[in-house]
Amino acid sequence: MALHPIYTTRGEHAAFFENGYLFNLTGEWIGFVDTQNGYVFSLLGEYVGYVSRDGRILRKRAMDEVVPRRGMPAAPSRPKMPTSVPLAPMMSDLSFDTVDVLEEMPERLHTADGGELKEDMD
Repeated sequence: MALHPIYTTRGEHAAFFENGYLFNLTGEWIGFVDTQNGYVFSLLGEYVGYVSRDGRILRKRAMDEVVPRRGMPAAPSRPKMPTSVPLAPMMSDLSFDTVDVLEEMPERLHTADGGELKEDMD
């Protein structure tokens, strides 16, 4: 299956999606998607947001319900990165209660060796 580019609201290419996995622009694994409901989770299993119909990763500013933490799936193999991606489609404006995660909270999708919540090595 081919890599699908993920864009931000401003039209910047920010990530790739393939077979339920999210990768950054260098091909490092940064998260996974529950393909049944479109929820996006970090490598720590924490809810990050959801994939919108236009392919962005969005999140509500204030959430009424808590999405349970998920177990991490098996690590994927590193994908072969494309040399170019198509231009971003026109994105609709977001309402005030919705945030583009890759623009305003990119730290929520970090690599396996990074992130604020990663346990320190002794």
